[in-house]
Amino acid sequence: MKKLLLILLCFPFIGFGQGWETTFGGTNFDIGFSVQQTNDGGYIITGFTTPGNGKDDVYLIKTDGSGNELWSKTFGGTNFDEGRSVQQTTDGGYIITGETNSFGNGNYDVYLIKTDGSGNELWSKTFGGLEYDEGCSVQQTTDGGYIITGQTSSFGNGLRDVYLIKTDGSGNELWSKTFGGLEDDESRSVQQTTDGGYIITGKTGSFGNADVWLIKTDGSGNEIWSKTFGGNSYDGGNSVQQTFDGGYVIIGYGDSFGNGDTYLIKTDSNGNELWSKTFGGTGAGTDNGHSVQQTSDGGYIITGSTTSLVGDGYDDVYFIKTDGSGNELWSKTFGGSEIDVGYCVQQTSDGGYIITGEKRSLGNSEADVYLIKTNGSGNVTSTFKIPINPNRKLEKTVDLLGKESKPQKNIPFIEIYDDGTVEKKITID
Repeated sequence: MKKLLLILLCFPFIGFGQGWETTFGGTNFDIGFSVQQTNDGGYIITGFTTPGNGKDDVYLIKTDGSGNELWSKTFGGTNFDEGRSVQQTTDGGYIITGETNSFGNGNYDVYLIKTDGSGNELWSKTFGGLEYDEGCSVQQTTDGGYIITGQTSSFGNGLRDVYLIKTDGSGNELWSKTFGGLEDDESRSVQQTTDGGYIITGKTGSFGNADVWLIKTDGSGNEIWSKTFGGNSYDGGNSVQQTFDGGYVIIGYGDSFGNGDTYLIKTDSNGNELWSKTFGGTGAGTDNGHSVQQTSDGGYIITGSTTSLVGDGYDDVYFIKTDGSGNELWSKTFGGSEIDVGYCVQQTSDGGYIITGEKRSLGNSEADVYLIKTNGSGNVTSTFKIPINPNRKLEKTVDLLGKESKPQKNIPFIEIYDDGTVEKKITID
């Protein structure tokens, strides 16, 4: 009895999706802290790079939509300077904030840099006093100026206070505010709200027991209300965004819940908690959320780091998608055998996501800027099937060397069809 055995189907049905990974940097420490999709479909990244003198410079990288570097710039002096946040401005240029030890009044100062669309510096400003002051987040405001938040040891009441600075479009300070008590208080993220005020998140040691801190101000930086979230251990907020319903979503870390987990909090417009969720594994290690954004479907996308899900004692990039109630839909990890961390995530115009951070699992450097592009399901690559044409016609049969031949018993052969599909077969007697 003759039997036809189909050995292999080779259809043109594998399609590569919207994803890729790439790195930038040299042989020392290079880290990306902030990424945004630009108007041309590419990406802008800031962080820091460590050149040959061993002291950090602000690092600005522009890529095309496939992650290929178009140009990069560095800013700073002879000491340590770092970029923490970047945004494209309405004129097509970029605004960066971070910290500088090369310029300014004191130990470290808030550093604000404005560039044109090619990354050339137009101006830079510093803010601070004689102690340590740092900028962590910047946004262009509706009046064309900028809002910056970070922390200051030069001004305020305690060890460190939340620092909020408003400038005009040329970077000149219009006003600044500090928030905090006698202990250590800091902020990581600011956003202008729809009422023209500002929402800030960070952590407080002055009010509560090292808790997540959420502060709402009016358009002049005057506090309207503040809220704390957390338990009896160490908790903090790293990123905040106003949500479609006028409330707020915060991501950070929660040592009070679980085993040091990623901590997601949703509030109403007055800062009252509606729900909170934690994410992470049950193994040893900690998990941290660094960035959150509400997605077009009303859910949330989060990036950060996890050791509890990896098991080797080193961080991997942690990537989580939730529904609008904070329930996990899926999660992914990216990285290798060393420390790899995601610091910023944004949904892209194609429905996928862009992440930046640091990658140490390289072997040829201390750390590189890590840029990850995924599709809407969090995959770096995806596959899909193209239906087979039922009316396709056999064009010819060839042997394994590609020579046209007739099928023979017990010898593999390949059928080639007019739509480009092929089938490898063998007739067994």
